[in-house]
Amino acid sequence: MTNAVISVEHLTKQYDLGVIGTGTISRDLNRWWARVRKQPDPYTRIGQKDAFERIGDSILALDDVSFTVQQGEALGIIGRNGAGKSTLLKILSRVTAPSSGVVKVRGRIGSLLEVGTGFHPELTGRENVYLNGAILGMKKEEVTRKFNEIVDFSGVEKFIDTPVKRYSSGMYVRLAFAVAAHLDPEILIVDEVLAVGDAEFQKKCLGKMGDVTGEGRTVLFVSHNMAAIEKLCKTCLLLKDGNIEINGLTSDVVDKYLGGLGLNHSPKPLEDYRHSSSQKNIIQQISCLSVDLQQKTVFRIDENIILELKLSENITNRGDTFIGVGINNAKDERVFTLMSFNGIEQQSWQQGNLIRVMIPNNNLIPGPYFLKISVTQGGTEQDVILNFPAFEVASHDYFNSGRLPSHHQGLIIKDAYWEYHNAV
Repeated sequence: MTNAVISVEHLTKQYDLGVIGTGTISRDLNRWWARVRKQPDPYTRIGQKDAFERIGDSILALDDVSFTVQQGEALGIIGRNGAGKSTLLKILSRVTAPSSGVVKVRGRIGSLLEVGTGFHPELTGRENVYLNGAILGMKKEEVTRKFNEIVDFSGVEKFIDTPVKRYSSGMYVRLAFAVAAHLDPEILIVDEVLAVGDAEFQKKCLGKMGDVTGEGRTVLFVSHNMAAIEKLCKTCLLLKDGNIEINGLTSDVVDKYLGGLGLNHSPKPLEDYRHSSSQKNIIQQISCLSVDLQQKTVFRIDENIILELKLSENITNRGDTFIGVGINNAKDERVFTLMSFNGIEQQSWQQGNLIRVMIPNNNLIPGPYFLKISVTQGGTEQDVILNFPAFEVASHDYFNSGRLPSHHQGLIIKDAYWEYHNAV
């Protein structure tokens, strides 16, 4: 008989909006003096509602959330950005307190909530491993027995005696996950941070989380990668605006989520999708067009799609410059990649010019699609755009069969020729 290791009853978390500390006493005094004189907050960003006007406003990050998790269960938690997923994990990890409700947790928790959580930047990787073990209540001898296994899994043995403030984000996550997973917590909580690691390490992490549940321990996994959620978790809950919309079998919950996942046709500024590793801001604008070069966001399966990139600066094409466009579905799976090798013959790309690539008869399974675009020169990615919401493919009776294609049938729809022959 299984036992509940996590019990959440009527959990609510409220955040107050309005004036908060500026970080220095002098700025706090300036803000106070402005309020006394009934002047606007001097530190409100352009376009943002004045902080003084937001006093008394609040937002419910979680609203009357209740669920239980059994020992040995791998529970997926999905939802759009801002749905309350990270807030829920922080409450379960005791990073923040709930506004109301009851949370009962039985067992030690190992959490990986965001890059660097639980690490002291001035300490070395070795020292941070022992620090995390002490936080979990483990003796030094217990951590020592696990140490070599942790370092081998993380792949950072060369830098284990280097202060972690000099680690890349990928190295941080490698070591942090290895520590969280190998120091024998009864409950392992993992947020979206695995997206920072490379594909091989993500695969290792999913395998390790599967091993953890196989040992009778519990995993809570938040991810936007629906394929990873479906592979690891038998049960899943979908959060929407701080509420549980559905809690049940992962396949049913993912279907519900993807069914309501349309693109935001007023996306954020392009800069919000630009990766921090970008050395230049080469791409100024991304557009989706029909064959007559009209703006369009919804296409039929048999339509041509034109992706248009506007350049913000001149680029000398020495023969080692190319553009890659990755097409990802809502599960964050790569469907295919378009490469500009030998496709653009100009010796230089001029500021303000447009680069277009056409996807003929797209043949994509209905749903929303997102772009990863990189401009590479001299073997280095100069500009990278991630998860840009580009277009949707509408469901229709492509084969005139009376049936609509489903995302369960794969990634693309392919024309094929069927024949029937009598046996000789």
